[in-house]
Amino acid sequence: MMGTRSGDIDASLVTFLTEKLGISIGDMTDILNKKSGLLGVSELSPDQRDLEDAEDKNPKAKLALDMFANRVIRYVGSYVAELNGLDVLVFTAGSGENGIGMRERIADQLGVFGVNIDHEKNQVRGRETIISPDDAKVKVLVVPTNEELEIVRDVARLTTPHSKY
Repeated sequence: MMGTRSGDIDASLVTFLTEKLGISIGDMTDILNKKSGLLGVSELSPDQRDLEDAEDKNPKAKLALDMFANRVIRYVGSYVAELNGLDVLVFTAGSGENGIGMRERIADQLGVFGVNIDHEKNQVRGRETIISPDDAKVKVLVVPTNEELEIVRDVARLTTPHSKY
């Protein structure tokens, strides 16, 4: 689940909805990619900040945030099981870098795996830092995304023989 994208769905849902609603596959693709996720559930906004501002008064905003957190928790939990443990949890990208409330929602539910955040350290946006207590079993980090740099590195790696990138 993302701001406007649905996330995981049963593949049969696409056929069912196109037939039930009488819409094309293209229209269904548009719905799943541009009108679903946080926006579709909340019917308000794809932006977590808007939803956090509204969640006390708007049950759909709260539901969208709860669903988003649930999806993250489910994925992290399944990976922890596959890896047989967790040493570090990294929050990154828009909501990971800036979502103080979302990080708390997620970390609180992952306490069973040893995840714990220091609520004072968590009051950070957009900079790299450790937000877990100093003695935490699992280190929890905030790491800003630099997608442009990664694209440049990928291009350099693909176009330059023996590139160090």
